[in-house]
Amino acid sequence: MNYDVFLTDDAEADILDIWKYVAHHDSVERAATLIDGLQEACLTLCLFPDRGHYPPELQRIHVLDYRELHYKPYRIMYRVLDGKVFIHCVLDGRRDLQEQLLERLIRG
Repeated sequence: MNYDVFLTDDAEADILDIWKYVAHHDSVERAATLIDGLQEACLTLCLFPDRGHYPPELQRIHVLDYRELHYKPYRIMYRVLDGKVFIHCVLDGRRDLQEQLLERLIRG
């Protein structure tokens, strides 16, 4: 069964922020290559969405609705519902997850 994969507005904003950061601090070419890789990783979820693992930070508090897939240092967090994959965020794996989620809640 193939699953449809959707990016939430937050995930799209995350990807754009990553592109801007890499383009500014490295090069537009590297930013484009990175974004292409992130998008490919996201699309692989259409075949095997259950292969991702539960984020340990969420698992410790018994939240098992979300899974994650890693691409380079980034964490792609998603949820599978009714044959669809919803990617909720793409976060920097080098930063504290709780801090990043709190920032997201604050900015609304």
